[in-house]
Amino acid sequence: MSEQAELAEQAEHAGREERLYWLYHLERWARPVLTRLAEGRLRAEMPVESSGEGREAYTHLEAFGRLLDGIAPWLGAEGGSAEEQRLRTELLGLTHQALEQASDPASPDVLNFGEGHQPIVDTAFLCQAFLRAPHVLWDPLTDEQKRRWLSTWKLTRTRKPFFNNWLLFSAVIETALARFGDRDWDPMRIDYALKQLEQWYAGDGVYGDGPAYHADYYNSFVIHPMLLDVLDHAGGLQPDWEAHKGPALVRAQRYAEQLERMIAPDGSFPVVGRSISYRTGAFHLLAQLTWQRRLPEGLDAAQVRGALTAVMKRCFEPAGTYDAEGWLRIGLSGHQPELGEGYISTGSLYLCATVLLPLALPENDPFWQGEAEWTSKRIWSGGHGRIDHALGH
Repeated sequence: MSEQAELAEQAEHAGREERLYWLYHLERWARPVLTRLAEGRLRAEMPVESSGEGREAYTHLEAFGRLLDGIAPWLGAEGGSAEEQRLRTELLGLTHQALEQASDPASPDVLNFGEGHQPIVDTAFLCQAFLRAPHVLWDPLTDEQKRRWLSTWKLTRTRKPFFNNWLLFSAVIETALARFGDRDWDPMRIDYALKQLEQWYAGDGVYGDGPAYHADYYNSFVIHPMLLDVLDHAGGLQPDWEAHKGPALVRAQRYAEQLERMIAPDGSFPVVGRSISYRTGAFHLLAQLTWQRRLPEGLDAAQVRGALTAVMKRCFEPAGTYDAEGWLRIGLSGHQPELGEGYISTGSLYLCATVLLPLALPENDPFWQGEAEWTSKRIWSGGHGRIDHALGH
């Protein structure tokens, strides 16, 4: 075997091994949530770690909505090894049971969509999951189940979102209502979010979180991913919404470039801003554009895989990350409860699952093929890289 062929075989092996590593984390995060909710035991058995008060009212919807937002595309994918296909079939079955428990008023685990402000957030994450895999989450529902879910999502309308990234939560919910045929969907909630986001654009791919700029990861946690999904699914409903699509994608791609460059050679990244205990949720946008094959030119899919795998290792391998029952605990690298704001609870942490979006890509996709050093690893090891330029320069 030639040296080149040997290196190619090693790179292919690395891709297979890393896919297994990602699948290991998917199962580890999904099983505690889906199994208990499917069996109506989530409220009874899920721990609620938080420095705030009253999070028991919200944490279960947080866990389910955020987890499903990350794994829905994989649940709707096909192929993979026989073992992966068996896992997908099992978890999809649990998801269908969980959806029934979550929305049935007679269930001990019916989730809270109607009280408090927090359900606006996590109804949106759940709706985003439906938008990302409608053929396996929405289409199999009975007509009665579909009517129930549409009514459930509209329970969030009794409270208004805050004047910041929360406008997108209402916009995503209305987008789902429109996408799934509810005649009562409200275009104003989408229009208002799109117009305000445009006013809050600060330049170089970054939006303000409201009128002010915030140094945190909310452009990736929420803003770019939800803005893209609103435009992808509802943009065609109004000509002026359609006009937002091109600029929004260019800005998202620029911010994805910045995210990739933030990942240090050892997989760490700057501990900046609030909600840092969402861990790999900080790379939601980078994972989304990878899954959708919309990475910017010059950003290789294999180098993104290497970077995100390194981040996962830094965030989830330290001792104390999980409790004895396998639930995530507050922290960024291990158990660090002091890093959890008052609105953070056990369920909040499952936004980390959005890093798994590329698992929906087939094994032969370039993402899983070959090896490539990410930007900071290549440059800090003495390798060559591209000069970084602000958008438009």
